Amino acid sequence: MKIDQLKLDIETAWKNRKESSTDSSVIHVMDLLEKGTIRVSEFVNGKWRVNEWIKQAIIMYFSIMEMNVVELGPLEFYDKIPIKNKFKEKGIRVVPPAVARYGSYISHGVILMPSYVNIGAYIGEKTMVDTWATVGSCAQVGSRVHISGGVGIGGVLEPTQAYPVIIEDDVFIGSRCILVEGVLIEREAVLGANVVLTASTKIFDVTNEKPVERKGFIPKSSVVIPGSFPKKFPSGIYHVPCALIIGKRKDSTNKKTSLNEALRTHNIVL
Repeated sequence: MKIDQLKLDIETAWKNRKESSTDSSVIHVMDLLEKGTIRVSEFVNGKWRVNEWIKQAIIMYFSIMEMNVVELGPLEFYDKIPIKNKFKEKGIRVVPPAVARYGSYISHGVILMPSYVNIGAYIGEKTMVDTWATVGSCAQVGSRVHISGGVGIGGVLEPTQAYPVIIEDDVFIGSRCILVEGVLIEREAVLGANVVLTASTKIFDVTNEKPVERKGFIPKSSVVIPGSFPKKFPSGIYHVPCALIIGKRKDSTNKKTSLNEALRTHNIVL
């Protein structure tokens, strides 16, 4: 079935939720997601676009699947969504007890330490997902990204028109960072430990005499650390978390050297 026809079937089914004649189309969408043929979000004409119909298919997939017991050696799971398998054939290193759900796509050369990847997520080639990190539903992670231990990348499945969390190529995410609500991290950025970014988090570029404020995205090659700023409340002034852009990762050297230099220069703990 062609993608345009598949898209039409899903959008029609979404408008008429009681109809079950499109179950095969939903299954087909999940199969294409599993293979990486389609993605929840993709970079088109210089910007990211959400394929809302794919999110709709994922939600309908939950409604047509039945609960089942899944046994893996001494471990038992009870869920609607199967677990990914055949990692050896796909060239993916998976360290127990890492788990990835069916309907996520994990590229060749990825390393999954004990971690979790949810349905609809996409992970590019040679990316490292370190211990106890989570890649939420529909999150889009580029190639050669390092997701350090304990990082939480939030899932954004609903509303279907909302952007997922997007991390572009060659990004370094420090330990215990939390990225949610459709935040965009542009390529080659470096996030120090404990940076928390939501759609409403204030991000201050403090590299010049006057700070520049933004929300929702980290520009290309930025070096970012957690910070705080004073905010007045009825009971007094308190410090609220924010993120600080304190420098740029250099393009003049290779990425590994540039990364190490950026961390040393700005004294970032990862």
